[in-house]
Amino acid sequence: MMIKEIEVKNVITKSNLPVCEYSVNPYVGCTHGCRYCYASFMKRFTGHAEPWGSFLDVKHWPEIKNLKKYAGKELFIGSVTDPYLPQEEQYRRTRFLLEQLVGSGAKISIATKSDLIMRDLDLIKNFPDARVSWSVNTLDEDFKNEMDHAVSIERRLTAMETFHKAGIRTTCFVSPIFPGITDVKAIIDRAKGQCNLIWLENLNLRGSYKAVIMEYIQGKYPKLLSLYREIYQQGNRRYWELLDAELKNYAAEIGLDYAKNDDSMKRPFDALPVVVNYFYHEQIKKSARNVY
Repeated sequence: MMIKEIEVKNVITKSNLPVCEYSVNPYVGCTHGCRYCYASFMKRFTGHAEPWGSFLDVKHWPEIKNLKKYAGKELFIGSVTDPYLPQEEQYRRTRFLLEQLVGSGAKISIATKSDLIMRDLDLIKNFPDARVSWSVNTLDEDFKNEMDHAVSIERRLTAMETFHKAGIRTTCFVSPIFPGITDVKAIIDRAKGQCNLIWLENLNLRGSYKAVIMEYIQGKYPKLLSLYREIYQQGNRRYWELLDAELKNYAAEIGLDYAKNDDSMKRPFDALPVVVNYFYHEQIKKSARNVY
């Protein structure tokens, strides 16, 4: 792993993402090494020739000026990196960021695959309407280990429960859903009592990792290869349409709302979670040059 510290002028950048006004990434690159990582296409903007997942730039930035400009604005922390990588324990850039933002009135959303975030629960409690999401696309730890180097699914779910009990709005981000592999219903059942929102996102293969995943499926799940070719080589969306209908019916069966838009912030904290379908969304790539 190649790690270096860099100076940047500002860690907060305007964003075109539909979920926030600003994106914040305390690191460049990510050491989780997820095989399916959508952010791997960002490498072309980093100046790195090394493979995605093998380098990390630790950002240092000056004091954040004019904090009041962020009052009431949504800041998404971790759009193209995990702000709680193992290296955060040493460098503490995300904690430093939160310490700077306390009292600004900013609304923060944090995306992670880690339980290191529990270290900063004391700080995150100070932000109005803070929300934290954990990526959980399987309950099978062996499959998880083949896909990423982040902490176990059980540790993620434990962290989610801890934050939920502390009164922080939590999201179970079921992403990416691997056709024929991810048991979405099982994940919903496991997480529904400890989150306010369940996001669903399909596996969207593109760029260099498309061949990697297709080779993996051919080797590990050969019976699914024809399905993956149908979806990712022929562009057939039938699988996702059927899954959408199936999950909508399932949500109704267990008393959960199934929506196309995220309205969880308008719901009482103790309400049952709402399931939101984000199949097909392509918004992340559109703001590629703005997220660092």
